[in-house]
Amino acid sequence: MIFRNTWKIKAHLNIQKKLAMKVLMVLTSHDELGDTGKKTGFWVEEFATPYYVLADAGVDITLASPKGGQPPIDPSSTTEDAQTEATKRFDKDVDLQKKLANTKKLEHIEASDFDGVFYPGGHGPLWDLAVDLKSISLIEDFDAQMKPLAFVCHAPGVLGNVRSHNEPLVRDKDVTGFANTEEEAVGLTEVVPFLVEDKLNQMGANYSKGKDWSSYVKIDGKLITGQNPVSSEEAARALLRML
Repeated sequence: MIFRNTWKIKAHLNIQKKLAMKVLMVLTSHDELGDTGKKTGFWVEEFATPYYVLADAGVDITLASPKGGQPPIDPSSTTEDAQTEATKRFDKDVDLQKKLANTKKLEHIEASDFDGVFYPGGHGPLWDLAVDLKSISLIEDFDAQMKPLAFVCHAPGVLGNVRSHNEPLVRDKDVTGFANTEEEAVGLTEVVPFLVEDKLNQMGANYSKGKDWSSYVKIDGKLITGQNPVSSEEAARALLRML
């Protein structure tokens, strides 16, 4: 009887392993905030919150960035007023910190190895991921394979050069992203290479936004977009439901 129960437990664990969903998280490698002399990168909350939402649900997560290795953290996202339960958890999570320090190079990543993808924001992606040819082709592959794609805050801006069936991927799709009013509030309207809201509108998307700094997420088919840092959890849970 003990042997039979042990076998059942092992079989159950093996099934769970086989069924474990795999998600790719793509982070920026860019750390210069225009010509201001200040640093930028990815926003910690937009990485930590979705990471734990997915990991706690048993999702196998791979981290990647254009250059590989340690992606730059936006210093502004580490200040006291930017902290959340997830960022505090990350600060104590030595294993995740080690994993983050060793992101895989984006050039070695293939969409066919994953069930979905999540792009955290921060201002960094506007400079590198928005024009990175591997990132663009990777998103197009995820879309062609009908796998869910999630982007939060500034990350929807990386969709500007992504195409689907010879049209902009976001054309006629309901999307959101960091609002012009939010960019104005942080004083970087004249620093960033483009405004996320403007870019999405230029590409023919049905852009909408909620109240500044409140959670607001749009879902159109397999495409998930979140407006700002506090939208990270809602966007991650939407992705989790699609896996």
